[in-house]
Amino acid sequence: MEQLKSYFENYLTWLRVPQINLVDIVEIIILAFCVYHIIVWIKDTRAWVLLKGVIVIVLVWVVAVVFNMDVLLWLYRNVMILGLTALVVIFQPEFRNALEQIGRRSFASLTPGTEKDDKKRRYSRKSLEAISTATFAMAKVKTGALIVVEQEIQCRDQEVSGIPLDSEISSQLLINIFEHNTPLHDGAVILRENRIVAATCYLPLSNNFKVSKELGTRHRAALGISEVSDSLTIVVSEETGYVSVAKEGVLERNITKNRLDQMLHMVAKRTVSISDQKWWKKDR
Repeated sequence: MEQLKSYFENYLTWLRVPQINLVDIVEIIILAFCVYHIIVWIKDTRAWVLLKGVIVIVLVWVVAVVFNMDVLLWLYRNVMILGLTALVVIFQPEFRNALEQIGRRSFASLTPGTEKDDKKRRYSRKSLEAISTATFAMAKVKTGALIVVEQEIQCRDQEVSGIPLDSEISSQLLINIFEHNTPLHDGAVILRENRIVAATCYLPLSNNFKVSKELGTRHRAALGISEVSDSLTIVVSEETGYVSVAKEGVLERNITKNRLDQMLHMVAKRTVSISDQKWWKKDR
């Protein structure tokens, strides 16, 4: 009996239910609130991609600890502080934007479950058809256009460089925005969840030296935003009227309306099958 009692005392003490007071409950709520919004923020920025890399690094560290790999552990100890400092510098715009969003939002909007139901479907069929119709209507008359169709990662830095609209997506509005000699025709339009959120936005230019010299600023800007986000960016050439699409740093040129419709419907889905993504991997 004494041996059994000793076993319970030494090895099963963790089964005891700790005493929880009001302060502990408040602390749990605050931590859950913070963790939830950190996850939501990470999912909507480039940090989501970074998080996957961090998970791999942590797994390698666990393996190094288990097998006592001295060299790897030494590297981790000496590089960790430098790495954390680099992350703060690299993602400073995202951190600043997250704090600004918290300051602008009301308490009710900060609580879980208050997001729009439209986010589940991202883009409606009506919006997709409007984007496609406007694109090829502008291509027909050689009206230059640059349309960023967001997916998971939001282009907040580029959005603040333009003029906010927050308008429903329609082919007439998109055509009017890019009409020659109108106040909003210069720059890019950013689309998010069935809305035109901003126009005249500045996009980062691609530094890819393999890009054809015959491509202009619009195409380089489309490639640039596709390299830092998962957006699908549509370009209408003002010189040729050709329609091109950039995604994941790859540009597909002179596409048809059917091809654009196919790509847009892929974007509208939350998950895209491997077979649907094969065309991005082809050499062009």
